[in-house]
Amino acid sequence: MNEQSEPPAVEADSGTTTPAPRAGLLRPVALDLLTIERDPLPRMSRPRWLARLPHAVVVYAAVFFGFLTTEQMSDHYHDQGGIPLVAALLTGASIALAMFRPIAGWWLGLLAATVVAWSIHDGVGPGQTWPWMPAGIIAFAPVLLLVALRVPPRVTVVAVAVPIALTGLAELLLKPEHSQTSVLAALLLFGFVGLLGYALRATRLARGKLVEQETITEEERARRTLLEERSRIARELHDVVAHHMSVISIQAQVAPHLVDNPSEELKENLAGIRENALEALTELRRVLGVLRSEQPDDPANPHHPHHPHHPQPTLAELDGLVDNVRGAGLAVTTEIAGVRRVLAPGVELTAYRIVQEALSNCLRHAPGSRVEVGIAYGPRELHLCIANTAPTRPAPPSHGAGHGLLGMRERAGMLGGELAAGPRPGGGYEVSAVLPMDPETKKD
Repeated sequence: MNEQSEPPAVEADSGTTTPAPRAGLLRPVALDLLTIERDPLPRMSRPRWLARLPHAVVVYAAVFFGFLTTEQMSDHYHDQGGIPLVAALLTGASIALAMFRPIAGWWLGLLAATVVAWSIHDGVGPGQTWPWMPAGIIAFAPVLLLVALRVPPRVTVVAVAVPIALTGLAELLLKPEHSQTSVLAALLLFGFVGLLGYALRATRLARGKLVEQETITEEERARRTLLEERSRIARELHDVVAHHMSVISIQAQVAPHLVDNPSEELKENLAGIRENALEALTELRRVLGVLRSEQPDDPANPHHPHHPHHPQPTLAELDGLVDNVRGAGLAVTTEIAGVRRVLAPGVELTAYRIVQEALSNCLRHAPGSRVEVGIAYGPRELHLCIANTAPTRPAPPSHGAGHGLLGMRERAGMLGGELAAGPRPGGGYEVSAVLPMDPETKKD
């Protein structure tokens, strides 16, 4: 039977065997150093008017070090002619190019350093450095920094190690007489710049991850809030439907006793009505009962000690709600227009909950304000408007995220209605909703 061959092992002095290092680990780094794809330097996020400041600084550094290279080659190393100009252009171009293509700028910087070292080799005097000029070694530092800001750490290590190794190799083989070494300066400066770039890159990536995580958290919180509100709506509608089905069942059971000598046909029909009502109640409890069991602390749970033994609230109980809010210190006025009448249970419940949530928001976010609650009964629609003035004192910190506007919109949309909310021109806030009197079944 053929078995897959494992990498050869290397025996250590202790007698144990350790896997040999894989040569393939170095291949991705080599490929990264041969990749000159575009990777622009990101802008500053804040302040916005300084968003392009890093790019302006890099351009200034490119021009400055270009001129400085020409000046040092001509004045200090007595290198005249067109080579200093070419070296200056290559040096400045490497810094500018590193803004958009960091690896390409790194290669161009190495080429510029090679041209400078070759050109000044015969003009190096006592006490002068080679192969790096003072300007050249400092000019290569921004290129390394721009590389370290945008490549993985393993690539940064190689990008820093290669010029240091080349510097040492050049001094070992071609060092001019009486020249000063530049290996130590290259090691210290390039190593520091590599670490600085790595730290800045790690900070930028961590900040980006944090912003991404905060965005995901906000989306999850909104999704969870929406699901909780839908569950709450389902439980409340279950109570409304269950209440009416119970009434139908009781009326069907009592009806035969209200008629003298009821016919057998009437008794059978009433018994069928009661049987269907009880079956519907059973199905309701079976399908929606799990919503209660998942949240045992919810007052809507029948096992909760404060579970109400009456149907869900309607607009008929609006006065009690307003009185409670007034008792909490909020000035509330109500105005009802149109002919007040009993609506479908779902509309009554939704309207009550919207007013309740809007008043709760006023208590939390606009203490000391004056609130106006308006309800208008139209021929086919119910109009709600809850508006408050600007708060007269700072709002206390809010703990956690409530259902708020998301829940109100979900309730209005469930009935095919609309809800709008936003600040008022003169200060304060306003919530308005339009609910159909006879909502149609919402189809997906």
